[in-house]
Amino acid sequence: MADGKTVKIIVAAHKAFRMPQDEMYLPLHVGAEGKKDQNGQPLDIGFVRDNTGDNISLKNPGYCELTGLYWAWKNLDADYIGLAHYRRHFSLHRTRDPFDGVLKYSELVPLLRRKRVIVPKKRRYYIESLYNHYKHTHYISQLDETRRIIEEKYPDYLPSFDRVVRRTWGHMFNMMIMERGLVDEYCRWLFDILFELEKRVKAGMVEMPPLSSFQARFYGRISEIIFNVWLDDCLRTGKLSKKDIYEIPCRFMEKENWFRKVWGFLKAKFFGVRYEVLDASHALPEPMNDGEKIN
Repeated sequence: MADGKTVKIIVAAHKAFRMPQDEMYLPLHVGAEGKKDQNGQPLDIGFVRDNTGDNISLKNPGYCELTGLYWAWKNLDADYIGLAHYRRHFSLHRTRDPFDGVLKYSELVPLLRRKRVIVPKKRRYYIESLYNHYKHTHYISQLDETRRIIEEKYPDYLPSFDRVVRRTWGHMFNMMIMERGLVDEYCRWLFDILFELEKRVKAGMVEMPPLSSFQARFYGRISEIIFNVWLDDCLRTGKLSKKDIYEIPCRFMEKENWFRKVWGFLKAKFFGVRYEVLDASHALPEPMNDGEKIN
């Protein structure tokens, strides 16, 4: 406990994988609903499943790790709640074994005495804005419809939306550690927007072609951007100050293919080739389904 307060960080995973040993981490099988093993039994990868309690596990093919966030919001009783990925963790130190450098409870406690929100270090795109990056790599109608929803349901957030999408950086991966009250506020706002977007997509109100399984994960990608919108509005309104927020680098647990990552980015930027299959280190949410995936 951090000065008498509890901390739980879910680690979203769709397969068995090495996990941090610190007790504040809770490995969570996301997208567990309907997954069967070779004997036709519910798939058991040794982790808590996200299809227990109040959950949206079935939405995982589109929502990615957000089914884990929703589960944590609705089912965890902790003073601080966080989200990490099985292959991507907060890390204050570079170590030979990447798991030795994963953020520890003893390192987090002093930060929580002074900070209310922990986020990944800014991801910088340098040569294009978040809006243009989404336009080049996915289908911009999804982000444009999200703006319309915010304008209709949360108009006070519109200046923050317009400001954020013009930036060339963002806190990505849907990773954070926050006070329980802030998680509750953020998730109520986030899922209200995403559920409305999903409703409009299903009603044919958002123009886009049939999507591959990779491109269908756009709800998780939209949330990466609008987390920054929510954070910006908190700063604008004084709900949070810059001193309340602390950035921690992320460490990828496997070898990164920088050539494929940069080449994919440049093809999208200059040749209009949308992302389909990139290596798993790219700055997009992990697709959390039972099959193997290359992100």
